[in-house]
Amino acid sequence: MKSIPGKMKRVMLTTAAFGLVAGMAQAGGVDRSGQSIGIIFEKGNYAELSFGMINPSVSGTDVASFPTQSVAGNHSLPGIAFKYDLSDRLSFSLIYGQDYGADVYYPTAAAGGSPVLGGTSAVLDSDVVTGVLRYKFNENFSVHGGIRASKASGEVMLSGLAYDPPGPANLSGYNVSFDEAWGTGYLIGGAYEKPEIALRVALTYFSKVGHDLDTVERIGATQVAPASVTTVDTPQAVNLDFQTGVAPNTLAFGSVRWVDWSNFLIDPAWLTPTTGGGLVSLEDTTTYTLGVGRKFNENWSGSIFASYEPKGDPLVSPLAPTNGYRGIGIGVVYTQDNMKVTLGARYLDLGDAQPETGTPDTARANMTGNPAVAVGVKVGFNF
Repeated sequence: MKSIPGKMKRVMLTTAAFGLVAGMAQAGGVDRSGQSIGIIFEKGNYAELSFGMINPSVSGTDVASFPTQSVAGNHSLPGIAFKYDLSDRLSFSLIYGQDYGADVYYPTAAAGGSPVLGGTSAVLDSDVVTGVLRYKFNENFSVHGGIRASKASGEVMLSGLAYDPPGPANLSGYNVSFDEAWGTGYLIGGAYEKPEIALRVALTYFSKVGHDLDTVERIGATQVAPASVTTVDTPQAVNLDFQTGVAPNTLAFGSVRWVDWSNFLIDPAWLTPTTGGGLVSLEDTTTYTLGVGRKFNENWSGSIFASYEPKGDPLVSPLAPTNGYRGIGIGVVYTQDNMKVTLGARYLDLGDAQPETGTPDTARANMTGNPAVAVGVKVGFNF
């Protein structure tokens, strides 16, 4: 293939639309960003603002044949990032995003929802600031690494007949609140590039980030234990990102992301020994994405990509009531002088799942036929 370096560089802009809406719905929506650090590969000094909206529809029928209604809330994804060249080899990037989150609520039977799980809810909020240094040995090889500071907080309610079995083990009305706390972690990685064919392969490891959250547990209005501290680790992860020119003005790109969700545990001091288990139990996920980008003219380029996260055990936590997904996305980039505007959209077919409670695990509902739609916009400037 005859390489056309100048044209290949412009086509690289189409991958920005993929990163803009790539993170939604992994592990039932807990992983919202995919932890993209693609800004470190921008040319020159660069800053960007982004905003995304995600609209999931997650519903089904409980084991008593009542509809759950939609249990997943809409949410937004603001972001800001900049990259600055300290020298011709060393650059610095600062990235802000809301990498993890949850917004789940099962309407009560009185509101036309499920008597089995009605009233169960979970809210998880996070803010993550990442600082990254990148050092280029030459035009082919580079390394990058940095520090991540993460703030997290949340609240969970367990409610409904699924938590009120015969006997003394009545947890319906259990509420736990986690005050916000900061934690720190790191990332490290490297990249290989061949600019004449727009080839880049980048591998990045993200460490876990531990948060020590002040915790209060109640059943109804009664506090069931002294205030305590719950340690929650957002999971370690590995991102493999790649792209290459396949023809003049045409770029293939993709990613593989692994997340260690099996070690994401929320174990409050009273609930865990009382019930023999914590609030969530998730499986590790591996997510695959593959796409193609095309430069149409000096100002416009576009991309289309598909993504896939394999299903795991159909029995899932009621607080993360989906099981894998398939998705397709599109993006358009408009470039003018030192500005580029990216628009992206993504449709996801969420995997069927069965929220479970109890020991042994018992399915309490069937969540089937559920989609999610994500849209986003990003504005970037070279300076």
